Amino acid sequence: MGIKTYNPYTPSRRNMTGSDFSEITKTTPEKSLCVSLKKNAGRNNQGKITVRHHGGGNRRKYRIIDFKRKKDGIPATVIGIEYDPNRTANIALICYADGEKAYILAPEGLTDGMKVMNGPEAEIRVGNCMPLENIPVGTQVHNIELLPGKGGQMVRSAGLAAQLMAKEGKYATLRLPSGEMRMVPIGCRATIGVIGNGDHNLVNIGKAGRKRHMGIRPTVRGSVMNPNDHPHGGGEGKAPVGRPGPCTPWGKPALGLKTRKKHKQSNKLIVRRRDGRAIK
Repeated sequence: MGIKTYNPYTPSRRNMTGSDFSEITKTTPEKSLCVSLKKNAGRNNQGKITVRHHGGGNRRKYRIIDFKRKKDGIPATVIGIEYDPNRTANIALICYADGEKAYILAPEGLTDGMKVMNGPEAEIRVGNCMPLENIPVGTQVHNIELLPGKGGQMVRSAGLAAQLMAKEGKYATLRLPSGEMRMVPIGCRATIGVIGNGDHNLVNIGKAGRKRHMGIRPTVRGSVMNPNDHPHGGGEGKAPVGRPGPCTPWGKPALGLKTRKKHKQSNKLIVRRRDGRAIK
């Protein structure tokens, strides 16, 4: 998908860019696969804000995506590629030979009329889903399960792919887009190919209102707050932070503090972290 620019008839329009949606072939979603999406503006069940800077935004319907791909041995035809407001990747509407319809993440190169299939007997072809034990080493994959049958949890954003590096015993080793090397049970499923809409990260938002349409509210610097609101707040004029280093609103170091639990169960499955260090 390419990037389009605009004539600068306002200052904000000058640097704004957007997707040209050249991959999109179907404009209206499948009603049977849409559900209403309730907004909570970052609040939990007690009404307390647990995620800041959420609120407002355009109304959206949630498209039910088939991350599990459990319908084995039945070929499906791609009906169309659609835009999904809930994620960076595009989605593909497929229709199985028995008439059932489903949404899947649309990989690069998937077009209308192509056939996709799930299961161990599927071919090594873009859009097909199968266990890692049936995929050749070196193949690029996405929508990867962490536990067999749970559904794809890793590598689901636009333009991403993981590479299958090795298969040994009960585990397959993957190189994730972050650079992390990780082992996954060899029975877990993955989909062949690179996720489409790779130019998504090149889009320049251009103006604040466009962020508000996405449901993202403004972020205020701590240094312009009062001392009771932020550790950086208070002081006369442009005061420094007054601490050894920048802090979060809750007083934790903002730069370089490790938040991962030291004895997390999945540590033993990580061969190499994204910073190049091996897990001890």
